[in-house]
Amino acid sequence: MKGLIQRVSEASVTVDGQPVGAIGRGVLLLLGVERGDGAAEAKELCQKILSYRIFPDDQGRMNRSLKDIGGDLLVVPQFTLAADTRSGTRPGFSLAAKPDVANELYCQFACEAKDSLGSERVSEGRFGADMKVQLINDGPVTFMLEVAGLS
Repeated sequence: MKGLIQRVSEASVTVDGQPVGAIGRGVLLLLGVERGDGAAEAKELCQKILSYRIFPDDQGRMNRSLKDIGGDLLVVPQFTLAADTRSGTRPGFSLAAKPDVANELYCQFACEAKDSLGSERVSEGRFGADMKVQLINDGPVTFMLEVAGLS
């Protein structure tokens, strides 16, 4: 399971011109689910993201987490993060989880985040939709976090 996180001042996602999720200061997460990922990986990655220290402390060092600052989380399913780009000039998607499995794990991830942060602090994109994501990247600060699946 992969999560591309970006520290943001604000972020939002729309589907067919309609807003479906928006946050203020916090983290925009693009979430990719791979074959072999399960509930344990969703939980582990969620806790890692919520605790990852990417916000500045009083000395300006990245020493505070999303939990520490009381920030928001926008979770956007991102199928293309599971692409195999090791060869050629066209991505392959054989490493991606099947859509039904990926959707289930995306939902489990979002539930875990809501349980940890509170549902009012977590917003979501829409699985399988053509989404338009807008953000103001703060820094910019962007990290790829991964946890290994079983296969």
